[in-house]
Order: sequence, then structure tokens, then C-alpha cells
Amino acid sequence: MAFFMRYLVLFCFGLFTVQLSIAQDTCPCCSENHKAFDFWVGKWSVTNPDGSYAGTNSISKEEDECVIREQWTSATPGYTGTSMNYYDAVRKQWVQLWVDNQGQSLYMRGGLVNGAMVLTSELLLGTDGVHRYNRVTWTPVQKGKVRQHWEVSTDGSNWTTAFDGLYSPI
Repeated sequence: MAFFMRYLVLFCFGLFTVQLSIAQDTCPCCSENHKAFDFWVGKWSVTNPDGSYAGTNSISKEEDECVIREQWTSATPGYTGTSMNYYDAVRKQWVQLWVDNQGQSLYMRGGLVNGAMVLTSELLLGTDGVHRYNRVTWTPVQKGKVRQHWEVSTDGSNWTTAFDGLYSPI
């Protein structure tokens, strides 16, 4: 009986070791979908369409590659913000939660459309009392740059540009 128990213990230990090794080798956020927004990761100088300086943005991968974190510093003194971005594998879409130092927040969802990341909000009440949709599109462009185009709409059909920034690597 002692002989059998010893081999049972060794077998269980070996099985545990194999399972632990497999668990350590898996990466829950390494699929193509999880990497779809990696083109935005980096340190950036952001300019407006007229070439004027808009601010800096530091985009990093965190939480074992599961979260893309944004840290924005505007050219407008005192304005900063941060966002958490992640791929929701259950809903099969990207999610962004933005919060700034003025108490504003924005929650958007979406995904890749023709190589660009497009995230859209639900209809939200603004501080001015107007309900608007928000749509932000990040598009990789020439020489490792990224264009961020933020649009707003009151009806979901007619869109107006709120921000149009060109991200250049620092």
C-alpha cells in the first residue's frame, strides 16, 4: 500500500507541475483581437491640423498586456486625462473609459474597421445640456504616425469634428 501511495503522490505532483507550467505559458490577452490597438502604444507628440502643438500622450500596455493605458497632457495648461482600453472577449469588442481632471468621463465601445480603431459612445448628455454621440477613430498613417479623429453628433447621422490630432512618435 505504501508503494502505491508513493506513486500516487508522485503522479499527482507531476500532473500539478505540468498544469502549472501550462498556466504560466498561456497569455490571456495575446490574441490578434487583443493586439488590434497596439499601433497606438508609444510616446507621442500630438499636433492639430494646422500643425500647432496639441499635447503629449503616453500610451502603454499594462496588466500583463490586457490593458492599454493612455495618459494625456494637453497644451492647454492644467488639462490632463487618462483612459483604460481593453478588448472584451465576451462581447468581442474594444472598450474605452476616459476620465479627465475636470470630472468629465466618456465610455465608448467598438472595434477595427478597415484597419482603424473606431469607438462610439451611446447618446450622452453634455455639460451644456445637449445630448450627443461621440465617435473616435484612430488610424495608422505614414511613417509610424497615428491620426485621432473625434467626432460628435446629435442624431447619429451628421457628424462634426471635435478634435483632429496627428500623433508623431517622440
